[in-house]
Amino acid sequence: MTTTVYLNGLGLGASLIMAIGAQNAHVLRMGVQRQHVALTVVACIVVDVLLIGLGVAGAGVLIESSPFLLAAAKWGGAAFLLWYGVKCWLRAWRPAALAADAGATASDASAALVTVLALSLLNPHVYLDTVVLLGAVGGRYPLSERPVFAAGAMTASLLWFTGLGFGAARFAGVLGRPQVWRVIEALTGAMMLTLATTLVLAPR
Repeated sequence: MTTTVYLNGLGLGASLIMAIGAQNAHVLRMGVQRQHVALTVVACIVVDVLLIGLGVAGAGVLIESSPFLLAAAKWGGAAFLLWYGVKCWLRAWRPAALAADAGATASDASAALVTVLALSLLNPHVYLDTVVLLGAVGGRYPLSERPVFAAGAMTASLLWFTGLGFGAARFAGVLGRPQVWRVIEALTGAMMLTLATTLVLAPR
C-alpha cells in the first residue's frame, strides 16, 4: 500500500511538472547557456519540495475550500500564463532569440537565484500544481500516508529538474541552435496559452 501511495504521488507530480512552462523553459534556457545550472536546478527543487509539503500538510485543502483564494489563483494564474505565452511567441519570431537572451542573463549567482525564484514564486500556476492540486489529492490520504505521497511528488521534481537542467547542458550544441530554440519557444507559448484558457474555462 505504501508503495502504491508513493507511486501515485510520483505519477501525479510528474504529469504536472513535465508540462512545458515558465519554470521549465527557464531551466532549459540556463542549461543550454550553461550558466548557473546547478543553482537553478536546486532552487527549483527546493521551491517545489516546500510547496508540495505545504500543500499536503493542509494548505491545498484550505485553498480549495475558499472561493476567494481559488478565484485569485485562477485569474492570477491565467493572466501570468497569457503574458508569458505571448512573450514566448514574440521570442520565437526572432531568429537569434537564444543569443539575445544570453546577453540578458545575469552573470552572477545572486542575480541568477533571484531570477529563478521570481519565475517560480511569482507564477500562480506553480501554486495551483503543487499546493492546490497535489495538496488536495494528498490531503485525501490518511494522515500516516500523506508524507509518502508527498515524497513521491517531490521525487518527481528532483528527477525532472535534474534531468532537464543537466540534460540541456549536455546537449547544448543541438538545443542552442536558433531553429530548435524557436520551436521550443513556440511550443512553450502554445502550452502557456492553452493552460491559461483551461484555467479560465474551469468550472471553479
